[in-house]
Amino acid sequence: MSAMIRINNVSKWYGEFQVLTECTTQVAKGEVVVVCGPSGSGKSTLIKCVNALEAFQKGEIIVDGTSVGDAKTDLPKLRSRVGMVFQHFELFPHLSITDNLAIAQVKVLGRSQDEATEKGLKLLNRVGLKAHAHKYPGQLSGGQQQRVAIARALSMDPIAMLFDEPTSALDPEMINEVLDVMTELAQEGMTMMCVTHEMGFARRVANRVIFMDRGQIIEDCGKEEFFGSPRSERAVQFLSKILQH
Repeated sequence: MSAMIRINNVSKWYGEFQVLTECTTQVAKGEVVVVCGPSGSGKSTLIKCVNALEAFQKGEIIVDGTSVGDAKTDLPKLRSRVGMVFQHFELFPHLSITDNLAIAQVKVLGRSQDEATEKGLKLLNRVGLKAHAHKYPGQLSGGQQQRVAIARALSMDPIAMLFDEPTSALDPEMINEVLDVMTELAQEGMTMMCVTHEMGFARRVANRVIFMDRGQIIEDCGKEEFFGSPRSERAVQFLSKILQH
């Protein structure tokens, strides 16, 4: 399988503080990789480096043959190909759901308004929200807004999707409706990197689990191995805390 995302010896500092240390991994086309670890371990920073929302100072990241850190890389174009779903939805509050889905398609991909709207409605239907097309984000629940955010990312025809704790801002009963959409995407072969504490989702959907602590990748293995016999003491501690709930 060819690597869609390659991360080689990536290090990052905020001033004196090193947030990422020599991180190396890759994600094959169609693979689902869950990134987990304690708060402050660098998980979100790592995936934000993949589409250059965060700059890194050392190493390289290659996405589908494009070097993310290269000064000549067209970053808006790269970001349009790598969908990103955030913790807090990031929808435009003053635009209807339909317009939220169409705006980047028109501005970045050059689609006509009609084409963009049609594509958006198709994807809204897919995440079970077509009936809400005319509403505004503030009229939807958190879980619904997050599903719109996923549909918006998909409307750009991404080659890969990055999820940064997509369920952590949601009420418990809304989490599954978002995870169900993500599970479907995974089953359809979407390449995904997902920062999450939802270990049930990781067990069900991930091909691999990356466990981070203090800016380093401590474990990078198949999910059976990670859940069955993690190699590091730190991962054992983490799992004992998180799997009790």
